[in-house]
Amino acid sequence: MGYHSIVCVKQVPDTANITSEAMKDDGTVNRAALPAVFNPEDLNALETALEIRERFGGTVTVLTMGPPKAADVLRDCLFRGADRAILLTDRRAAASDTLATSYILSQAVTTIGRVFSRYDFVFCGRQAIDGDTAQVGPQCAEKLGLPQITYLEQIVRLSGDTVVVRRNVGHGWEIVEARLPVLITVMGTANEPRPPAARQVMLYKRARVAAELAAEVKQALPEASDAEREAEVTRRAADLQGRGLLIDQWDLDRIGADLERCGLSGSPTKVYRVQSIVLTKSGYKEVAPTEAGIRELIQELVVDHTLG
Repeated sequence: MGYHSIVCVKQVPDTANITSEAMKDDGTVNRAALPAVFNPEDLNALETALEIRERFGGTVTVLTMGPPKAADVLRDCLFRGADRAILLTDRRAAASDTLATSYILSQAVTTIGRVFSRYDFVFCGRQAIDGDTAQVGPQCAEKLGLPQITYLEQIVRLSGDTVVVRRNVGHGWEIVEARLPVLITVMGTANEPRPPAARQVMLYKRARVAAELAAEVKQALPEASDAEREAEVTRRAADLQGRGLLIDQWDLDRIGADLERCGLSGSPTKVYRVQSIVLTKSGYKEVAPTEAGIRELIQELVVDHTLG
């Protein structure tokens, strides 16, 4: 019996490489100034789905919502062994908070279920490093009407339409059983994500979404008319489709989304205050690895109100 998994992944700013340009004047994140990376725990979610397919058969479909640039993480998924990839991109989805994002993703998951007959698992990373809310996965489960298991560390047993999972609860762990289909969020301690496979990289490095083709054609044919560019995009898309290299690109209309529940209009989250922390001290101070040195450090931290 094969199991069909959908994995929700996200491209996020690399918060490990923060510079002075990371924040805009209005206090919002300057995403253009930060390199984009694959959200770490989404890689663990992908690895869990791939391991299930290897043991029991089935398929792995990856889904991401974002601008055309987010196709980079979809190619990375294909490099690691995913069977299908879908980019959900639409300007009307901009400024979506967790409520709107989970609604859009749930609509996309439902559409995937209709297109590919069924799904057994929906996997998400525990949380994204740009928001750290850990809300989108559970909210998706609620909107899909699925049972949910959060903080997966290990799949203990999978048989028929039942899965048994060990989940982390902070101070220990629980063994939880659920009927399929189920939504599961995966922790970074669950597994070691496999690296991209060289053969898959060579096969899928030219995979593209339609928006990327349009941008490439515009750059290659700056003097061409709109009709000529459109014809060239269609030709290139047909060529990639024939070679299995055209990544699906969906919009909100394709998934039948209610526009009032998407983007800013569907996002009740309000930001009342943004506080910018500016670090002004230059240089550094060495602390002797002695009891006296540690005592001096603590005293300085207390005086500066860093502690206490």
